Amino acid sequence: MLGRAAFAPQEGCLIQNRDAFSGYHPIVNFLYFGLVLVFTMFFMHPASLAISLGSSLCYALCLNGRRAARFSLLYMLPMILMAALVNPAFNHQGATLLVYLPSGNPLTAESILYGIAAAVMLASVITWFSCYHAVMTSDKFIYLFGRIIPALSLVLSMTLRLVPRFKAQLHAVSEAQRYVGRDVSKGPLIWRLRGAVTVLSILVTWALENAIETADSMKSRGYGLPGRTAFSIYRLDSRDKGALAWLSFCGFYILAGWMAGGLYCRYYPTVRVAPITPMTVSFQLVYLALCLTPVFLNKSEDRKWKHLRSET
Repeated sequence: MLGRAAFAPQEGCLIQNRDAFSGYHPIVNFLYFGLVLVFTMFFMHPASLAISLGSSLCYALCLNGRRAARFSLLYMLPMILMAALVNPAFNHQGATLLVYLPSGNPLTAESILYGIAAAVMLASVITWFSCYHAVMTSDKFIYLFGRIIPALSLVLSMTLRLVPRFKAQLHAVSEAQRYVGRDVSKGPLIWRLRGAVTVLSILVTWALENAIETADSMKSRGYGLPGRTAFSIYRLDSRDKGALAWLSFCGFYILAGWMAGGLYCRYYPTVRVAPITPMTVSFQLVYLALCLTPVFLNKSEDRKWKHLRSET
């Protein structure tokens, strides 16, 4: 389990990993994403929503770079705007009347604010899941749940990686077809339809062959036989134990703050949030520290990496 700075003996040089948090034990990764996803879905406080969305975007930028920013601008922002507009059109609760719609239904400030909050929550959850997909690989998921729910863990692992593999294969097939003069994006409509059908046929054939190969490979490796062991490269060391202690502290502190009403927020019939006190501010600060934990780890490993490079 290497951090962002590691030594490659076969090359005699230093290499830098993409993400420091990905090198932690799978149980640390899973606990982190479980906490931030559950808190994001249940905490509707404006400050909590802003912390979750901002932190998820920061971590997505660390993982995917410009692709995350492009995805946020092209898809997330329009989705937020649409969700914020749709809720007031169908939900007319709230005490603060702004205007009457042409249909005769009232437009309230509370419905607009709740629509914005729900849209931010949805965008945060989607962004966190994109980070989860980049960090929690199929081998980590099977390592955690392979012995508890072996069949379900295998099915979930294969399902989660199906779409990325299918997209990669689609890109490869489309590029190969373009190089032989069968570009599906150019030419008459009938040619493009024929090209699309050809690409689809190739993809279906590839998927069926891959399924057969996967089944044969699993059978040859003794999947499902009694007494079968599983190879694992993961080991819970002192660094992982420290991360688990930190995540557990943050989880219990934030949960205690929620139970004490420090993260309370309601939108109907009037907007009311928990009063701003040093205690409620501490809950939000701990939540911010929890959400930004991978970013802080990356920055710390970056400093170590620069220090190591300066010594070589």
